[in-house]
Amino acid sequence: MLENWLPFLIYALFAAAIPASMIAMSYLLPRRPVGRTRQRMLPFESGVSEGAPDRERRFTVSFYLTAILFILFDIEIVFLYPLAVRLDALGWFGLVELLVFILILGVAYVYIWRKGALNWH
Repeated sequence: MLENWLPFLIYALFAAAIPASMIAMSYLLPRRPVGRTRQRMLPFESGVSEGAPDRERRFTVSFYLTAILFILFDIEIVFLYPLAVRLDALGWFGLVELLVFILILGVAYVYIWRKGALNWH
């Protein structure tokens, strides 16, 4: 009976040991200085400190459009993985479906390319 549960118990031990070791290390390692210093009170966001140019600048629509297109094509490529894994079991039907899906992706890519959505201004 224990042989069936042994992998689960090992996984549970690792799952408990990792956060426990992080908590223990936070007490053992030297702490940071406490107090309000001028350097600590400066705003800091994403690696950019207060001295950076214009924090209120606006991004153009092309920035967001490029990001959305990247995510869209990335997600569509993820759908190809299960089809590619089971292509031998699906036979000719799977191959035709794969080619139709790639054709639709190609048409969409050519469309956004012609519209200029991939040009960085």
